[in-house]
Amino acid sequence: MFEQFTPAPPDAILGLTEAFKKDPNPRKINLGVGVYKDEAGNTPVLRSVRKAEERILQAEKTKTYLPIEGSPAYTAATQTLLFGAEHEVVQSQRAATAQAPGGTGALRVAADLIHKLMPGTRVWLSNPTWPNHPGIFQAAGLPIGTYPYFDATTNGVAFDAMLGALAEIPSGDAVLLHVCCHNPTGVDLTREQWHAVADVVAERGLLPILDFAYQGFANGLAEDAVGLLELARPGAELLVANSYSKNFGLYAERAGALTVVAKDAQGAETMLSHVKQAIRANFSNPPVHGGAIVSTILNDPALRREWEDEVAEMRDRINAMRHLFVETLNEKGVQRDFSFIARQRGMFSFSGLTPEQVKALRDQYAIYIVGSGRISVAGMTSDSMDYLCAAIADVLGK
Repeated sequence: MFEQFTPAPPDAILGLTEAFKKDPNPRKINLGVGVYKDEAGNTPVLRSVRKAEERILQAEKTKTYLPIEGSPAYTAATQTLLFGAEHEVVQSQRAATAQAPGGTGALRVAADLIHKLMPGTRVWLSNPTWPNHPGIFQAAGLPIGTYPYFDATTNGVAFDAMLGALAEIPSGDAVLLHVCCHNPTGVDLTREQWHAVADVVAERGLLPILDFAYQGFANGLAEDAVGLLELARPGAELLVANSYSKNFGLYAERAGALTVVAKDAQGAETMLSHVKQAIRANFSNPPVHGGAIVSTILNDPALRREWEDEVAEMRDRINAMRHLFVETLNEKGVQRDFSFIARQRGMFSFSGLTPEQVKALRDQYAIYIVGSGRISVAGMTSDSMDYLCAAIADVLGK
């Protein structure tokens, strides 16, 4: 039965990592996958995470199932981190949160929820967007569309085109928005732009799906939520998929959540019942360990302060690599203006490198970059910067 099938193509990002691992070149650099690296090139376990794990292991007495929606301590801590403890959404109890295996799992639950309750709804994605976004929603049976986002001539947001496109989306459709650290471009909306987007979303009657995978990696934990808070107006409905892979370094633990914001508390309770059905048919109930780490840290003042300091350390290191990258390219005599990379935020930047140049970097220098030219700034180190920039200068012909 299976002999009729041909191999599926490798994942554009994870497949690149597989090729990287097989490359024997001792100077190889992986700037494809979105994983934070420290100055030594390692993905560390955060100090606060180690302390939380020690506490969890000492107190652990069972490995029994969590409820379908996950740990109450985890879901409550997630809402507080997203909105702030005093926000109207939290105080009115019109948000319901369910634990999910990473941000990807949360997005898939959101997709299943929309497909069941609002069949035929089209999900509109930014152009460009994270390569896995289309697959997640199409796998759930939802049609997708795109709206303009990136202006390659300015290396900024094509905001007028974006806003104009959003104003043409049919009422009742869903629009996916990156809250901060836009993947793959590293270009975010300003507070004023978010306000204008929220106006259009409300006027058109659109359902916002917010992908919040990098809270704390742009400007700060509270500062990065500006887009979420602009959209979370009284009575507004939205879906929020957040991840703890990046800001807690819990890549392998798959800790995320889906939060449904309804018009009122009764609506939130109703929506949670449907979220639980979607989860039951998908992964049944969530894994324990990653969520326990998150809730332990967020609910302990001392651990939370230490974690917040570590998030700031990661954010500062990524921004330092952005500036060092631009400076080193200039030192190598590269004529193209890469200064925009220093202004962008988050783990990624759209470099402007062509697929041919990306291939040359891989074949000649064992430098692995996604074919679109997206680079993971978080994978750069001071020790590898000279080699990286010299290679780019050579491929560009300076």
